[in-house]
Amino acid sequence: MRVLENCEPKKVFYYFEEICKIPHGSGNTKELSDYLVNFARERGLEYVQDEMNNVVIYKPATPGYENAPTVILQGHMDMVCEKRPDVEHDFTKDGLKLSVVDGCVSANGTTLGGDDGIAVAYGLALLDSDDLAHPALEVLITVDEEIGLLGAEGFDCSVLKGKRLINLDSEAEGSLWISCAGGLCANSFIPVMRVEAEGQKLHVKVCGLMGGHSGAEIDKKRANANVLMGRFLYGLKKHADYEIVSLAGGQKDNAITREANAEILTTEEEIAAIREYAAVCQAGLRDEYTGTDEGITVEITEEGAASARVLHPISREEVLFYLMQIPFGVQKMSGTIEGLVETSSNIGIVELGEEEFFASSSVRSSVEAARDALADKIEYLTEFLGGEYEVQGAYPAWEYRKDSPLRDKMVEVYRQMYGEEPKVVAIHAGLECGLFYKKIENLDCVSLGPNMKDIHTSEEVLDIASTKRVWEYLVKALETLKD
Repeated sequence: MRVLENCEPKKVFYYFEEICKIPHGSGNTKELSDYLVNFARERGLEYVQDEMNNVVIYKPATPGYENAPTVILQGHMDMVCEKRPDVEHDFTKDGLKLSVVDGCVSANGTTLGGDDGIAVAYGLALLDSDDLAHPALEVLITVDEEIGLLGAEGFDCSVLKGKRLINLDSEAEGSLWISCAGGLCANSFIPVMRVEAEGQKLHVKVCGLMGGHSGAEIDKKRANANVLMGRFLYGLKKHADYEIVSLAGGQKDNAITREANAEILTTEEEIAAIREYAAVCQAGLRDEYTGTDEGITVEITEEGAASARVLHPISREEVLFYLMQIPFGVQKMSGTIEGLVETSSNIGIVELGEEEFFASSSVRSSVEAARDALADKIEYLTEFLGGEYEVQGAYPAWEYRKDSPLRDKMVEVYRQMYGEEPKVVAIHAGLECGLFYKKIENLDCVSLGPNMKDIHTSEEVLDIASTKRVWEYLVKALETLKD
């Protein structure tokens, strides 16, 4: 029996479960891309699969809609791969283990990939239907959205005819997203020197954090484990002598880091002071983050006598200076849209190698000049410390369109179905709409989707009833798009 067999709409959840069987983390989407191609071939639908493995599947208009403008339905096939530390799961080859609890789908200690697997499921369910009225459809599923909107950036939009685009990458039922921030991935590479040392090795872990999406949850003032590890190691200098052996935290620049780990070398005499400081630091952090991350834990584990190559004192200070100075969190709220984060940064990944310290931050802003100024700050910090800096996956903001017939129609349909107005909002998270808005002249687009919580974390859940309502809304909206 299928785990989601009794979930409605049956066809949507059938395809969602099929998608979940296929590994599809960012950079590992070839198998899912080929699945979409085989789906199209089996149904005699035209398709395009480009060199990046982006896929477009075309479906002709149903009778009576031949003259209606073509509609693009768009989402991405890759997912963020995160798991609880105690969960064994290989995202490169294992399918997700689904559960249904309290009306929601989850994935048993890993991310679910509802962001944006539900868009793929909606698209396939529409393409597989023979009883729904709609204009000609172009279902576009891109790759590698979660690591810089790379699929959308590289996609050749000349294969599309549509000028109306419904993006299915929202996580809030009852909201129509009509604008989003632009962003980039800011990478720092700082050379380090090492020296031989001996002593007592301790493992330091900062854990128990909530984490979350660096766009959708950055305004919730949640803690970042990389930032807290930097604070701990800097503060520890005032209480005990130690050297740094290793340091690592996070897997995705756009996920607020939940756990960071370090190995340090010290003397037998200093261990008690280190443990005492860890306890004081933990208590202070729990107090500071009351309401968001009360479970913050600073663990100290003794690993015995060891010899290791530790950071040279100069390199140690450079790494700690970087972690103490790197921008994190909300940098500025919008001056024109109440409650909207304008500019933010999230240091999602740090990794200390033998000869280099690497850090990656997700920088976002709805104002291009502000985005670039924040990136310049990270570049200057990196170069000040003798490192090299690079930008990856820069993408533009999706600008608000004052005249939007598609938005007006979607609002009207929502009002007729539910007797109330949807929320029409700008968001801080990045969407592929910005890239398509730049590439396709006169493009009119909106974004919608069902309720999801804690995306990009192992607590991610997809609301089943909301998925059904949004499906019904999407179907009705397509039915009304005759002109």
